[in-house]
Amino acid sequence: MTEAAIRVEDVRFSYGDVEVLHGISFEVAPGEILGFLGPNGAGKSTTIKILTGQLPLKSGRAQVLGIDVAADDPVVQAQIGVCFEEKNLYELMSGRENLRFFARLFGIGDLDADGLLRKVGLADRARDPVRKYSKGMRQRLMMARALVNTPRVLFLDEPTDGLDPVSSRAIRTLIKEEAGRGAAVLLTTHDMFEADELSDRVAFLNEGRIHAIDTPENLKLKHGRRAVKVRVRAAEGVTEQSVPLDAPDAGERLRAAVGAPGLMTIHTEEATLESIFIEMTGRGLEG
Repeated sequence: MTEAAIRVEDVRFSYGDVEVLHGISFEVAPGEILGFLGPNGAGKSTTIKILTGQLPLKSGRAQVLGIDVAADDPVVQAQIGVCFEEKNLYELMSGRENLRFFARLFGIGDLDADGLLRKVGLADRARDPVRKYSKGMRQRLMMARALVNTPRVLFLDEPTDGLDPVSSRAIRTLIKEEAGRGAAVLLTTHDMFEADELSDRVAFLNEGRIHAIDTPENLKLKHGRRAVKVRVRAAEGVTEQSVPLDAPDAGERLRAAVGAPGLMTIHTEEATLESIFIEMTGRGLEG
């Protein structure tokens, strides 16, 4: 059995008297993308900060690559990559210089900085100082910086926040490539589409508690409705009907619908991750 790259057991955390994590537990395997799905304030960023050593572990147990995070082991630190919402970049340096500087911190002297910038669509701005970068460009540079050491574990906190659709797609492709080479990825997001597209499993986190962990497909099958929605154009206008797949006459109704001369669209109905999250927690992902 493959050893988990990230293991969290009954972790609790408080800011003063306010407990924000209430005994959460989960694992992330090498090559797996686990999406932490939840609204702002759910505890997603706090979890990542504990796992990356920015916040002290006060209760429970957490390990990265088999080593307790409390040990602050430099061997582990050298094998993780992080991309946070906060843009802590050196604005007077160019994009290329930022990457080369952080590579030197890891003892890497032969970094292909331009190759990394090309992956995030910044090759043509490699020489420009970061102060001239837009918000989206800075976010892409943060993602490139997280990969300078070819990490075995990636912690990504809202990595596509503020990006345009094209840039977001490029970052999602890059995340999939990193998981494909074997990196464990912990991805925090409140973006349902992103979680559904990227995640092997998702964890529903709300008010410091995990309400469910499973594959997106299993969650949608468990909580969704097995049905097909058919739209047909008729003389009186467009009509729409829903055919439950578990109904005794489902086959006959589907054949009739497909054979209708005014058939416009036919597609399955399934629950979205957001609708399931709302069902379980009583609040939306943007709340």
